[in-house]
Amino acid sequence: MALNEEAIRENNVKPDQNSIASYSTEYTPENENLVQTNGINGDSEPKDLLHIEHKPRLLLMGLKRSGKSSISNVVFRKMAPHETLFLETTTTIRKEAMHSFMDFQVWDLPGQIDYLDPSFDADSIFGGVGAMIWVLDAIDNYMEPIGRLTETILHLQHSYPDIKYTVFIHKTDSLTEDFRDDTVRDVIQRITDDLYDAGLENPPITYHGTSIYDNSIFEAFSKVMQGLVPQLPTFEALLTTISASCRFEKVYLFDVFSKVYIASDTTPTDLKAYELCSDFIDIIVDLSEVYGWDRGKGQEETDSSKARASQSAESFVSNIKGYNLYLREINGSALKAKSFSRALS
Repeated sequence: MALNEEAIRENNVKPDQNSIASYSTEYTPENENLVQTNGINGDSEPKDLLHIEHKPRLLLMGLKRSGKSSISNVVFRKMAPHETLFLETTTTIRKEAMHSFMDFQVWDLPGQIDYLDPSFDADSIFGGVGAMIWVLDAIDNYMEPIGRLTETILHLQHSYPDIKYTVFIHKTDSLTEDFRDDTVRDVIQRITDDLYDAGLENPPITYHGTSIYDNSIFEAFSKVMQGLVPQLPTFEALLTTISASCRFEKVYLFDVFSKVYIASDTTPTDLKAYELCSDFIDIIVDLSEVYGWDRGKGQEETDSSKARASQSAESFVSNIKGYNLYLREINGSALKAKSFSRALS
């Protein structure tokens, strides 16, 4: 395993430092969106708040206890899934600003607020939104959240037609395989029928069965993020060329911190192989914390240190469950590229 230690260490940013800025917006009926506090240290950050408002935005919506905050904390703050059991109910709009391959923000909206109230300033929430993710609890009675979802879509479709809608049918790990498939089909059919009865045919909605206890939530977020990348066809074409030229079975372009892949080649995704890639990234990040080389601010640069800093980080592991895994950095700002090929035997 050959690693550029400085490149990895310098770009291994912990969730509570530079990769994520977390904010909560205190909601009051008189003033929906003025009181902003830093969710990490409690201090006001006017400059960061001004900057955060202009990033591509993802909304996490759904009823109370559907799992929105758990998803946000597991994917973007690296919280262990079992620790989400102790999270309190969200009562403020929480904003997570991600500084990564593409800067974007994720807003976790409390389920108890009626955003369809005419007195509510909808443009402050939905204006500039790229995608809305509706989290639906698959193990609870989902008739009410389906009704709320269809009302929300119908309300927003005319004023904000560019919003892309995604439904996370969440907590599917608690269901048996047959019952899980039946539940997903039933949810899709009910939402489609309700929207059709309201006059909306072929609604722009995608569906994913998700759980925070496996990689399905990262796979689902990857699909959502890809819908916001205008250069996606170009990325896919380039990765397909790499796959064909190098005889890789599959090539991914990963964001290391969140384990969301921005693009892949055009071959079908193998979830088992994707899970291996995600685990491999975790290992590389953990190793870099222990063995990464940090030159230090006061140390004078030498020719050898400059050479090490300019190299691209890479790693190779062979024969893991029949796969060879190869990771390579694609630029000097972050460790972002990840590809793999099945072992030849």
